[in-house]
Amino acid sequence: MKELLENHHFILAEAAVVERLRRSKRIELDRSLVHTPLIYCHEGRAELRSLYREYLGIADANNLPIFLFTPTWRANKERVQTSNQRHTINVDAAHFLKELVVDESKKVPVKIGGVIGCKNDCYLPEEGLSLNEASEFHKWQIDQLASAGVDFLIAVTLPSVEEAAGISLAMEATGLPYIISFVIGSDGNILDGTEVQKAIEYVDSKTTNNPLGYFINCSYPSFLNPTTLSEQAFERLIGIQANASSLSHDELEASKELKSESVEEWGSLMAQLNRVFGLKILGGCCGTDGKHLEYLTENIS
Repeated sequence: MKELLENHHFILAEAAVVERLRRSKRIELDRSLVHTPLIYCHEGRAELRSLYREYLGIADANNLPIFLFTPTWRANKERVQTSNQRHTINVDAAHFLKELVVDESKKVPVKIGGVIGCKNDCYLPEEGLSLNEASEFHKWQIDQLASAGVDFLIAVTLPSVEEAAGISLAMEATGLPYIISFVIGSDGNILDGTEVQKAIEYVDSKTTNNPLGYFINCSYPSFLNPTTLSEQAFERLIGIQANASSLSHDELEASKELKSESVEEWGSLMAQLNRVFGLKILGGCCGTDGKHLEYLTENIS
């Protein structure tokens, strides 16, 4: 993983998966586990394969490495145990994605990240767990994903720095590389009010084997105000998976329709973060699709 980062100035990450599935008329998402149970039905596997293959194809056509993430965002222990799904669902989801990557036989490097999310609402930092609570709560899912042979671990849509620190401790214990990805607001801060640089410093201070790096996700690229961050912060901030819309999280939650700015506006902001500020791993979150990744490949040399 470190070698991949050192040898490439631009790496793709997948664009939206959950939000695109949510708008599919062919499948229905689970109320609790969201898209993870789709791996167990024919229609669901077909929809997932279609999205992952699209993103893989873009990377392959442009000879770029790509990061793909297991469909396990909401498959924590509490949700799995209260569902009627197999308790091996995280392992099964990781194996599903690993097999798909092998079947596609792409010539570019593909790294698979085992994904977890925060316990509660990703837009309500007041519902975040304390450091100790988070380490204990998330350990089960983290260990499941690590045992499935993923290349790295990643915690996404984190609104709370304390919960992020606890997750880091549990991920650190596996010995795998891991990434912490925060949600930020239009003010450029983590949703709990912590400045990005201070959040990075805090999590790093709580771990011995620090995260491989940090992401921003589920936020419009302009929310990240790079001029307020130090050179040291950009050494640790390695990626962004950005929303297609510049609306606030409250506005997006209330919207029944897909909202987005133009691909060109989104892409130019993302390309600037790569060219000027050195963010290497670029992908999409809510509202994005293959067109967004294609724009990046066409405009970052």
